[in-house]
Amino acid sequence: MCSIAGIISLDPKHVDPAVLEKMNEVQQHRGPDGKGYYFHQQEEIHIGFAHRRLAILDLTENASQPFRYLDRYVLIFNGEIYNYQEIRLVLVSKGYTLRSTGDTEVIAAAYDAYGEACLDHFDGMFAFALWDEKETKLFCARDRFGEKPFHYHYNRGQHAFYFASEIKALFAAGIERRVDQSMLYNYLTLGTSKRADIPQQTFYQDIFQLPPAHHIVFKPHEKKPVVGRYWDLDKESKSEMQEGQALERFNELLYTSVERRMRSDVPIGTSLSGGLDSSSIVAIASSDSGNTFTHQGFSAVFPGFEKDESAKIKTLADHFDLSVFSVTPTADDLCQKLKELLFYQDEPVGSASVFAQYMVYEKAKEKGVKVLIDGQGADEVLGGYPKYTHWFLQEMIKLNGWKKTSSMAAAFKANEFLFHWSWKNRMAARLPYYTATRLKKNALRTQRSNPYISKAFAAAQDEESVFKPVVEKLNDIQYSDLMIQGLEELLRYADRNSMAHGREVRLPFLSHELVQFVISLPASYRMKNGFTKWMLRTVMNKKLPDEIVWQKGKIGFEPPQQKWMQQDCVQRAIRDSRQKLVDLRICNGSIINKSIHAQGAHEAGNFDFHCLTAGLWL
Repeated sequence: MCSIAGIISLDPKHVDPAVLEKMNEVQQHRGPDGKGYYFHQQEEIHIGFAHRRLAILDLTENASQPFRYLDRYVLIFNGEIYNYQEIRLVLVSKGYTLRSTGDTEVIAAAYDAYGEACLDHFDGMFAFALWDEKETKLFCARDRFGEKPFHYHYNRGQHAFYFASEIKALFAAGIERRVDQSMLYNYLTLGTSKRADIPQQTFYQDIFQLPPAHHIVFKPHEKKPVVGRYWDLDKESKSEMQEGQALERFNELLYTSVERRMRSDVPIGTSLSGGLDSSSIVAIASSDSGNTFTHQGFSAVFPGFEKDESAKIKTLADHFDLSVFSVTPTADDLCQKLKELLFYQDEPVGSASVFAQYMVYEKAKEKGVKVLIDGQGADEVLGGYPKYTHWFLQEMIKLNGWKKTSSMAAAFKANEFLFHWSWKNRMAARLPYYTATRLKKNALRTQRSNPYISKAFAAAQDEESVFKPVVEKLNDIQYSDLMIQGLEELLRYADRNSMAHGREVRLPFLSHELVQFVISLPASYRMKNGFTKWMLRTVMNKKLPDEIVWQKGKIGFEPPQQKWMQQDCVQRAIRDSRQKLVDLRICNGSIINKSIHAQGAHEAGNFDFHCLTAGLWL
């Protein structure tokens, strides 16, 4: 895990070592264990690479970057290729010699062996840039779900291509900081931080992100970088595997994913919430005595808060003999550190849950645990959110009719995975295109009816930036969350929060092979007998305490945000941010005297929290 940065230009003045040094140093939190540079002139092409290292695999200098291979390729890489050992064996059988023991050299050799198709072989989280001196070509890629970041800027007039792990490194290179108003408008009014219609867009004009599962090819003499997709989740694929076989295969894929993500030359701990997902990871990691799992867990707990999970965390800790290190952030902590958090995030955040996560990783750093394995992604893959119950039942109406589906709905209600179910849902099942249109109109109405947004600011925005997917089956909404908008935002929070403290987070539920397998199975394997994530519950039955496996309802990772927003220091910060938004003519003056509406982290709206973070970020 590291940071990368680079500049390629036909004009030598833009590839300035002092600029690359600035880009590197502003990202030093991502790689506190070392740094390196590569400068090269080839004909009139000038190249500069910068790298900061967080040493996880092959702690020797053999794996230092920029990494030169075959006297032709130069690679800088952020992330992990979890199946590097398997790829390595294949490459050696093809005659390749590899002198290091980690995954960096494997990427370079795989590119030489397979070209751009090397990406098809990688199970990992990654963002990398590889310069081919022979072909005078830059090849960059980002992992399938967007666990690792890659941002870029292309200045056609300067014939200069800039890239970096974090946006702040592009600012350090002198690129102008100009806010994208449509992104800010959607964030304030709807709470979204991504445009589904323009996946490369960020909160800044002319600074883009490489979308997940995409690569860039840049040849300096050509007009612009060429972006292409190399992978997509196939939501239409269908497996006819019987239930017992499916459970066996799911169990095998999950264990393989965890085992690969336990490969490390430094000790590994875990993020621990007390829920099914993180508990399942602990159960699997604990079953293999040969790995580097330290039996250390890191949690955020909030005694007295209705959504506190201290009791379940203790149950799990006792069951697996874990040492648990907890943090209990407060409203004062939020006031003191929110601006610091936003510096690392580069863009606004959705709720105070992001801050609680930030504090968990700070605790891991305090205890010297460099790598954390985490259950994030399981809800999106296995249908864990209660909202999925609606879409599942709507699919079942078309397959099984209303009477049988009604009994299913009753079971989900009894287990607290369904709260609202009416004739509107039955109508949505029959009219999915109408429903998507109606949801979009509702979102636009929410935006337009916000009484505190400046009319001039609102009028300047593009209504087409609101996206609502057409959902005919459970796979449609899961695909939207996994590949279009939803998961990537959460992965951004986790990456920036962990790397702010020089920690690495690994997510076994996001093995692409596992995800594709689950999505290809009937929806009834994910949601069954009144339970979400039925497959995971079934394979973890008897491996975890029953109160964790078969717990009712869904408790998200959540601090007492509503209580925090009622505290004096937070209210003062909100009012200061409101004034900032008024001064910038984003909000109108009526917001100044409006009473503050304190809301929970996952409640709809959260306008005042969004004002708070937007004002500080701006």
